[in-house]
Amino acid sequence: MEKYKAIVELIKKSENILISSHKSPDGDSIGSSLALYHFIISLGKNPVVCHADKAANYINWVAGAHDIVLFEENPEKATALFKNSDLIFCLDYNSADRVGKDLEPLLIASKAKKVMIDHHMNPSDFCDIIVSETTVCSTSQLIFELIDQSGNLNLLNEHIGVPIYLGIMTDTGSFRFPSVQARTHDILADLIRAGIKHHEIHEKVMDTNTVDRLQLRGFVISEKLELIKDFPVAIMSLTEDELNRYNYQKGDTDGLVNVALSLEGIQVAAFFAEKDGQVKISFRSKGDYYVNVLAGDNFEGGGHKYAAGGISFEPIQPTIERFKALIPEYFK
Repeated sequence: MEKYKAIVELIKKSENILISSHKSPDGDSIGSSLALYHFIISLGKNPVVCHADKAANYINWVAGAHDIVLFEENPEKATALFKNSDLIFCLDYNSADRVGKDLEPLLIASKAKKVMIDHHMNPSDFCDIIVSETTVCSTSQLIFELIDQSGNLNLLNEHIGVPIYLGIMTDTGSFRFPSVQARTHDILADLIRAGIKHHEIHEKVMDTNTVDRLQLRGFVISEKLELIKDFPVAIMSLTEDELNRYNYQKGDTDGLVNVALSLEGIQVAAFFAEKDGQVKISFRSKGDYYVNVLAGDNFEGGGHKYAAGGISFEPIQPTIERFKALIPEYFK
C-alpha cells in the first residue's frame, strides 16, 4: 500500500509523464497503459502513452488508443517524449529490452524516474520503484490495485474500468487460467459497478473476425496441426507464404495456440509463425508441464509457467525440428 501511495505522490509531482509497454502490445499492455493514462488524467495531469508499434485492431478500439504515440509511425516524436519525460511508467515488461531495439536505448538513456508495474517473473533492476507481483494474473489488475490501495477508488469510472477489464480478460483467456484469483473476481465486480458493459468488451474482442482471418484459422487447424507421438504435445505453424495467402493482419493468429492446447490429452502446445526473416513462437501448457524455462533456455524468450513466447532466426522448419528434439528433455 505504501509503495502505491508513493507512486501517486510521484505522479502529482511530475510534469512530463510517459507510459510505455512492451513491443507488440497485447490486450494487457493496451489495457494497463490506457487504464493508467485515464487514471493519471483524473489526477489532473496530462500523460502520454508511447509504444513501439501498433496493437491488433481487435484491441485497438479502447478510448485513448488512437492517441498512443507509435515509434514505428513517428520516431521523432517518440524520441522527444523519452528525452523530455521526468517520469516513465514501464508496464507489463520486466526488462528494458522488452520494449524493442528502437525504444530500449531511449529508455536506458532517460534520466526520468522510472516505475515498473508488472507480473512477469525475474524482473530486472532498472527502475526506481518496482511493483512486481508474479502471482497476479495481469498488469491491468495491478493498475486497479494502484488506484484502490492509494485511496483513489472514488476516481474509478468507465474510461478507467474498460481497459482494466480488457487487460484482465485477455491475459486470463476469459478468466479460465490458474492465475485468476478470488481477488480478480472482486475487481471485476467493482468494474461492473463502475459502469463498464462487460458483454460489449467481449463482443469487440471476440466477434470482429474477417473472412480472411477465419479462413486462415481454418487452414491452420485442418492442414497444419501436428500431434507429437508418445508426448502430450501439439504443434501448429504458418510460413510467411501461408500468412500472405490469407492477407494476414496483425492479431489474426492470436489465440491459435490455445486451440491446439484444447485438444483432449494435450498438455503442451506450440505455435510457430514465420514473418520478416524470423519465427515467432507461442508456447502454452497446463497441469504439471511448464513452458517458460524451455522458451528462455532455447528461444531467447520466457514468460509465465503456462504461457511463454520465444523467437528464432533460423528458417521455420529447422526451428520446429529443434523444438521437437527438445520435447523428450522438457516434457518427459
